[in-house]
Amino acid sequence: MEFLDLPGCSRASGTVRLPGSKSISNRVLLLAALADGVTEVHDLLDSDDTRHMLAALRTLGVGVEDCGNNHWRIDGVGGAFPVKRAELFLGNAGTAFRPLTAVLAFCGGDYVLKGVGRMHERPIGDLVDALGQLGAQIDYLGKPGFPPLHIHPATPAGDRAQVRGNVSSQFLTGLLMALPLRHKATTVEVVGELISKPYIGITLAMLRRFGVAVAQDGWSGFTVAADARYRSPGTIHVEGDASSASYFLAAGAIGGGPVRVEGVGADSVQGDVRFADALALMGAQITMGPNWIEARAPANGRLKAIDLDCNHIPDAAMTLAVAALFADGTTTLRNIASWRVKETDRIAAMATELRKVGATVEEGADFIRITPPEKLIPDAVIDTYDDHRMAMCLSLATLGGVPLRINDPACVNKTFPAYFKVLAEIAQ
Repeated sequence: MEFLDLPGCSRASGTVRLPGSKSISNRVLLLAALADGVTEVHDLLDSDDTRHMLAALRTLGVGVEDCGNNHWRIDGVGGAFPVKRAELFLGNAGTAFRPLTAVLAFCGGDYVLKGVGRMHERPIGDLVDALGQLGAQIDYLGKPGFPPLHIHPATPAGDRAQVRGNVSSQFLTGLLMALPLRHKATTVEVVGELISKPYIGITLAMLRRFGVAVAQDGWSGFTVAADARYRSPGTIHVEGDASSASYFLAAGAIGGGPVRVEGVGADSVQGDVRFADALALMGAQITMGPNWIEARAPANGRLKAIDLDCNHIPDAAMTLAVAALFADGTTTLRNIASWRVKETDRIAAMATELRKVGATVEEGADFIRITPPEKLIPDAVIDTYDDHRMAMCLSLATLGGVPLRINDPACVNKTFPAYFKVLAEIAQ
């Protein structure tokens, strides 16, 4: 489908069961593949990104079985992959490309990693440089600092590496997931501020589930012991996707509510559950249990503008940019430079699309500032830039009673193929 016409609506209420977390799903798949033993993975996200990871694991010789109903059986290889020469196509899946780059660097094989055009525009030089400090041998097949990559067997090297923390947390995630394959004590030092710390928290939690404890020096140093080995936990359940929860919680806050999301809550390991705190700052009424969150509109019916450092919720912060259309005053979202190197340049894209519905928008290197219009402009044609989050975020503008056309709606298949169907079930 080239476009999807969404009707204007004004109310949202109901209950949404979330699909599995993309961040957790692809971490679990890779760790299960590397572990000793068989892992039963339940509630795995079914999306383009996880399909790319599953296809790559099959190509690398991992036993992968679809047991139905989002239940997968992964037969771990107990270390390096058995297939030593392969070419992998990973689409635009950063959660597959970055960790696989790091892991394959220490698997003793010859591998080529490619993706779609946008993936070849997303920087990876900091990760490759850090891996090189540990003996990795990686060539760029195109522009230096960017995919595609050619990975060769590593050579003996030292036990320390440095990586900048302010470009992408996926670089540190990849390094941490790869270090147990070196079979020697190794320390990674983070240079500068580490962005998106909650995503590193997810990585550390998943490593623990698979038997690897990482010693931390705050958020600036991480050490993996020489005897670290991945061991299957037997069975693991994937949490619901907290980033996806943001769209429905915002819908409840904008459209009256209550809207309840099930699958994440107070017990979640995902930092994006703190999106609910940001909505509360805007005046939304939030309640939460161990595995659910519910949002209602403010008592007076109107959200209020906020000025917020969003380093801790970079993906969910995009939803705040659209919620700002329904807030009194000017909203400023800060410390979001990582938006520039995602599936698209999300700061520029969000500014362009919000202006189409009438917002006044100022963008900077690491911030966006949104002042809502008196009335939203109807019948805007929203471009999505092959970015799932652009499509899902901007769809919420229809809660202002204005119809919208969403171009390339299938881009949501990256993380949430049923998104528009689920949204229609709660929006009236």
